[in-house]
Amino acid sequence: MTDSQLIREIKDGNVQAYSELMRRYQRKILAFIYHMLKGAGLDLMAEDLCSETFYKAYRSLHSFREGDASFSTWLYTIARNTVLSELRKQRGGNVSLDESGVVPLAPPEAAPEQRLLQRERMNLVREAINRLPEKQRSALILREYDQLDYQEIATILGQSVSAVKSLLFRARASVKSQLEPYFDSSYVEYEGMKAR
Repeated sequence: MTDSQLIREIKDGNVQAYSELMRRYQRKILAFIYHMLKGAGLDLMAEDLCSETFYKAYRSLHSFREGDASFSTWLYTIARNTVLSELRKQRGGNVSLDESGVVPLAPPEAAPEQRLLQRERMNLVREAINRLPEKQRSALILREYDQLDYQEIATILGQSVSAVKSLLFRARASVKSQLEPYFDSSYVEYEGMKAR
């Protein structure tokens, strides 16, 4: 059953269908929220804000229009706004990237030194991403970790597609320049993202 079919069933009164939507998106939304909260030291709130996101989405499902965006894009937008609202309440904090395990640290057969080096590199990347402005950080996480396309990211961030491309360009350039002292300047590879 597609998201659209589930949403139609929910709007027709089958509230049980919402649990299927939650099952489909809960892990991704939780990881996204956790990424945003980690740097602010609020990562323990991730599950609560994930629940709040799904609650808000359920309450507003009647206003969701498929022609405007996909359900997942709409849900990410609610998650982002929920987190930003909480960060403003807490301390206007920074959005961050966590050690989500999206990319394995190293193959299991790798030598301990290689695993340690890979872990150190990943930490350097996370620190570089944590220093990005919020919109650049969000765009980079949504593109590289959640694999969303430019249009979905634009909708979530309330930007144009060209603005998202610009945010991503600046984010990648910034991360690259931060990492160059630690890596060969001709080639910087970080967690599945490559910049030359």
